[in-house]
Amino acid sequence: MSSEKLQIVKGKSKGTEFPLSGSNALLGSDSECNIVIAEKGILPQHAFLENRGGIWWIQALDNGKPIDWEGRTLYELKLQHGTQFSIGQIQIRFVCDKAIIEGSSLPGKAFPDQAKAIEQMKKASLKIKQELGKIIIGQQDIIDHILVSLFARGHCLMIGVPGLAKTLLVRALSGTLDLDCKRIQFTPDLMPADITGINILEEETSTRSRRFRFQRGPVFTNILLADEINRTSPKTQSALLEAMQEQKVTVSGVGYDLPQPFLVLATQNPIEQEGTYPLPEAQLDRFMFCLRLQYPSLQEETKIISDTTRGISWEVERTIDSESILAFQHLVRQIPVSDHVAAYTARLVRATRPGEKDSLDFINRWVRWGAGPRAGQYLLLAAKAHSLLNGKTNVSCSDIKHFAIPVLRHRIFCNFVAASDNISSDSIVEKILDSVKENHY
Repeated sequence: MSSEKLQIVKGKSKGTEFPLSGSNALLGSDSECNIVIAEKGILPQHAFLENRGGIWWIQALDNGKPIDWEGRTLYELKLQHGTQFSIGQIQIRFVCDKAIIEGSSLPGKAFPDQAKAIEQMKKASLKIKQELGKIIIGQQDIIDHILVSLFARGHCLMIGVPGLAKTLLVRALSGTLDLDCKRIQFTPDLMPADITGINILEEETSTRSRRFRFQRGPVFTNILLADEINRTSPKTQSALLEAMQEQKVTVSGVGYDLPQPFLVLATQNPIEQEGTYPLPEAQLDRFMFCLRLQYPSLQEETKIISDTTRGISWEVERTIDSESILAFQHLVRQIPVSDHVAAYTARLVRATRPGEKDSLDFINRWVRWGAGPRAGQYLLLAAKAHSLLNGKTNVSCSDIKHFAIPVLRHRIFCNFVAASDNISSDSIVEKILDSVKENHY
């Protein structure tokens, strides 16, 4: 059982310690606060501490009284063991006895033995799939891709007709991963502030002073289900751009870090297009995978119909926590890739672009716009994560090929000629795989 506490290291109350428990705490000079610090410069309600998925964060409640950390002015700070910060005229240290500190600058310390870590990652993956199998029937390929996306720090766009358990899958996944999950139902009247959050003007009853307090939106979670993302306007869709790429949001010029790990799983209905807004290219490029959910097989659908009408309820067990996920994410990026695999990846991505000196004929005929360098990054990261989840330490060209379609299909934009020839982006990727050969050494 770990314990966390705040320790005053500078000020009149030097040496005083305040244990942290529960999910949040209010810090200030007011006697009704959870943590009472009667020091000069401390407001009656100065800061708010919140435990998000096992990580403590501190947020300044008054924009005029920010947090000072290593000479930087912040309004929100993630607390790790040894973190020291100043509020008012005192300095505070965060103390935690956890063996592994989530999000630390050296998460590799969690796994000094890389071979053992890879074996643990493989076992964790198998256990997650076993638990999900209690609730989700079929869709194994989709589950595999979502796990790869999670450990590679990517995001997924899932396209499928209603009733294929997209929402159920996300909720079951968050349960077995012991992560917080929130759902946003995208509608035409949804605004960006409904996603990121908003500054609320509050008045202090005792002093009659007013200050802005940031009310976090549903994006502050570990797994975000963006349901029917194409039913809201591009203005609102763009609110997710910074969150997906930078792992933070900016409101009124102030940046707020998101809880880690952070995974966006967005859904689209491919049938109904009335009243929808196609995702812009910049938004599509933020998704590592574009996954197409298929109808279940006869055997799977028979089992679905049978099990869901018998009143049987299953509960998934928690198999892995956020600390281990962050350590595995770091491990994925430590895996080396040979030069010829990296070169093959680059040639695959470059082959999607028309108008180049060495462009393939069918690319010039059918493609309006090809994939950018981010596609290559995601291909390599997906291949690395896939290898580790299967207990391998090397990445081969076959691993790259395995993820070519889900990574590239939404980054290739076909023209009218392709539409008239009944050619899809999937068909183009398959032809690219046939045309671009591996370099053999």
